[in-house]
Amino acid sequence: MSAFALVGGDLPALGSNDTASVRPTDVFLVAHQDDWQLFMGDVAFKGVRRGTPTVFIYLSAGDENREAAYWKTRERAALQSTRLAAGVPDGGATDCGIVVVLTHAIRRCTIAGTVSYFMRLPDGRRDGSGYEQNAFQSLRKLRAGRISAISAVDTSASYHGWLDVTATVQELVRRERTTGSGVTLHASDPNAVINPRDHSDHREAGLIAAALTKNPGWGLTYYAGYSIAARPDNRSRAQAWQKTALFLVYDREMLIANRSWSTYAERPRFYSMCMLRTYARRVPRR
Repeated sequence: MSAFALVGGDLPALGSNDTASVRPTDVFLVAHQDDWQLFMGDVAFKGVRRGTPTVFIYLSAGDENREAAYWKTRERAALQSTRLAAGVPDGGATDCGIVVVLTHAIRRCTIAGTVSYFMRLPDGRRDGSGYEQNAFQSLRKLRAGRISAISAVDTSASYHGWLDVTATVQELVRRERTTGSGVTLHASDPNAVINPRDHSDHREAGLIAAALTKNPGWGLTYYAGYSIAARPDNRSRAQAWQKTALFLVYDREMLIANRSWSTYAERPRFYSMCMLRTYARRVPRR
């Protein structure tokens, strides 16, 4: 089976009126709250600054088996990065609320021309085994059929099967897509040969993105994750600055809440390398 095939079932495409326009809506479908800054930051920064309608969808709470204060801080930190990308001053207006999508309650926040959705599914751990605090649930297990359902860490929503998660993401994109425009999905590369040693949640995000490309006018760009550590620097000074600025405002929010929550402090050399590298490939349309 192709590395880009949908595993766990098939998803019906939207209607043929979903055609591409000159400026597609950018959708960054990521697992965790710091993924797009690290692996796609310069791309997101450029798009948001030039006024491209942009949607961020965070599949996982990124809880890492920790207390609610931790993952809630991660959400605030992600919004700080979004605020910087949008050029909105620190402390600027953020409108957040709960929306119901295909019976699922999901947190939605808007900042300037961006929309962020937090689905708050359990962090699946790097190997997909999950954590004790969430009954070892993970997206990998759901796709493989090893569990039949997965619930948000705050019990706000439950998803019954892989297709339920995928259909919900599709509906989020459909709701936010600019009328008459296409969509460009940005996600982690699930191909273990091209992008080895990545987090299981990153791969699941990439597989969901692949499922959505059957919709007419919906394109996909994949990004390398942890594997960029083994690749040469390839960002310009300006691009590296953009990625660094986005990541630092994220990390600053974590530090303010708890100094032990700094992402950068966990692996400073690796995160420094991420600022200098972005590796992407466009997936051919079906």
